[in-house]
Amino acid sequence: MRINRTNVLRLGRSLILTVILSGWVSFGGGDETVHQTITTTKGQELQDLKAAYDKGIISEREYNQQRDKILKGPQATPSVSQI
Repeated sequence: MRINRTNVLRLGRSLILTVILSGWVSFGGGDETVHQTITTTKGQELQDLKAAYDKGIISEREYNQQRDKILKGPQATPSVSQI
């Protein structure tokens, strides 16, 4: 193989690609877990539930069951999600 500019560029690109794909180079991140707490009021939950019922997403029976559950539950329902 002759050494010329084209071969050097190909070799350089191949080395860079190999390094990136093999994980030799780390660009940070990946290890972090972010927790976010979202608090929803009973009023907001009831509005969302009613909207789902009005759109036909849930049945009247499901609407009534969930409505009763919301009304009997705690004042605010926190939920944790990972981003």
